[in-house]
Amino acid sequence: MDEKEKIRERYKGVDSDKTFVIPAKPKPSIYDDSVNRRVAVYARVSTDNINQTSSYELQKNHYTDLINRNPNWTLVDIYADEGISGTSLSHRDQFLRMIEDCKAGKIDLIITKSVSRFARNIVDCIAYIRELKALSNPVNIIFESEGINTIDDKNEMAISFLATLAQEESHIKSNIMNSSIEMRFNRGLYLVSPLLGYDLDENKNLVINEDEAKTVKLIFYMYLAGSTCQQIADTLEEYGRRTKKGNTKWSPSSILQILQNERECGDIISRKTWTPNYLDHKAKKNRGDKPQYGMKGHHEGIISRDTFIAVQKLIRNAKYKNKGFLPELRVITDGTLKGFVTVNPRWSAFTADDYFQASANVNNSIEKTYEQIEVQKGDIDFRKFEVASTLLFNTKQPYMTITKDYIQFNTECIKKLNKVIYVEFLVNPTFKLFALKPSTKESRNAVQWAKIQKNCPIPKIIRGAAYINTLFDIFALNLSNRYRVRGYIGKFEELFVFNMTETEIFLPQDNDEMPEDIEVFKNKKNIVAYPQRWADSFGDDYYRQGQAKEIQILSKKNHKSEDDYVYKTEELDVMSADELENHIEILKTDMKQECKDAE
Repeated sequence: MDEKEKIRERYKGVDSDKTFVIPAKPKPSIYDDSVNRRVAVYARVSTDNINQTSSYELQKNHYTDLINRNPNWTLVDIYADEGISGTSLSHRDQFLRMIEDCKAGKIDLIITKSVSRFARNIVDCIAYIRELKALSNPVNIIFESEGINTIDDKNEMAISFLATLAQEESHIKSNIMNSSIEMRFNRGLYLVSPLLGYDLDENKNLVINEDEAKTVKLIFYMYLAGSTCQQIADTLEEYGRRTKKGNTKWSPSSILQILQNERECGDIISRKTWTPNYLDHKAKKNRGDKPQYGMKGHHEGIISRDTFIAVQKLIRNAKYKNKGFLPELRVITDGTLKGFVTVNPRWSAFTADDYFQASANVNNSIEKTYEQIEVQKGDIDFRKFEVASTLLFNTKQPYMTITKDYIQFNTECIKKLNKVIYVEFLVNPTFKLFALKPSTKESRNAVQWAKIQKNCPIPKIIRGAAYINTLFDIFALNLSNRYRVRGYIGKFEELFVFNMTETEIFLPQDNDEMPEDIEVFKNKKNIVAYPQRWADSFGDDYYRQGQAKEIQILSKKNHKSEDDYVYKTEELDVMSADELENHIEILKTDMKQECKDAE
């Protein structure tokens, strides 16, 4: 209580007659003629439409006259942004230049029409006002329409409120514009822009420009024939072909944009990009975020729709080094591998259904049922014996490991195939069989499964992003698991066959859902699973094992096929390779002649 009493006594203060006050210097009026001020003007119009030019010029002339009427005001500069939105500072070059001049001490006062002219983003507006006032040479802002001067701290709340209204106004305008665009698209009224190969008529319709169309055709034909975007760009520069903007310099990215533009085949798709935030106006690729609108046959195409589709397939598979002309699956038509489909390692467009359909086009030669074995008199009766699966034993054996990220074969596989470096993969979807046979590097479907290290081949991890997911679908495997399967090698020819229904399964440690048809064992590193039937037996019945699908294949000769059946996933009406080369040569000849005539 004594301490509290002392505090109360101290805060009674002293007699006011004993104190004095030194008053602050009065702040001169902003229009005080006795004070020299360096004044900047900021003007902005939101679009570069010709109709906005009058507004822009009126702002500049008005403030020039205003400053001239004040003898102690000196105009530093008129900072004017044309065709720029007020919600973002990313492209407001003149605004940012003005701020830098303020920081350099060149400006004392900024005059602008209104808060919305200065900034429609409340965060930017308040941040810059505070930043300018905190400078060693403070800079004030006059918002003429609202009659507000930032020299008075009490005005910040009013400015915040006005900036909020301006920002919300922009938000409403953005929604109205988006709704208007939706209405246009719903009625088939699409926005068109200048495009190589076309001119815009008086009604904004795309009309073919015959000279530019030659360039477009050459781009598509060369790419379809196997040329890269860089090679196409070099060719166009060699013949002096011009871009839509009239440049003779071409880049691979500009070639790719033309190849991916559906308008070149007469179709149109709108809203490929959208703007998530109306404040920063940053466009984002539309990946299903907003509805897209399109129309087939919107205008006359320069190239056919099938040619365009074929090119898109080639582009999607370019990252897998695909050099094929059109997608195709090759099916073996005779021999013990009849019905096997060669895996195309560089074409991601194939699905599990494609492989099933391709194989179904050729009658499989493998029997679906097992014969009943009658033991001949004098023979040993093995009917009660089982052939144990070698996966149950820790012995050296050839096996394949497959995950969603890679395929790898062990050293025993490499040894069995006599140090072969390249192989081809084959699948029989019906019987869930995977096979491989030796190949050469030059083969279209070659896969490198081994590499040389110290003059000795060792297994190589095979990254198969183009086809591994499809294999998982074909064999009904779970992408979360790792699988290991025993390989059987043929007696007569170098051929491996893997039965994908007879696998070890390595599950993640945190796996919560266990399949019903497997037997699970846990160790320190993995959760290992096997087919349920392995829990009740060592393996297949002795005679049944001899008739297993993979054994049937490997116990016979004639694995090779004299002819392959080509299965196409879709029929596209595209020129043959010879026709393409002929058209390319004609176009190049015309362009060469045009270059000579221009000289």
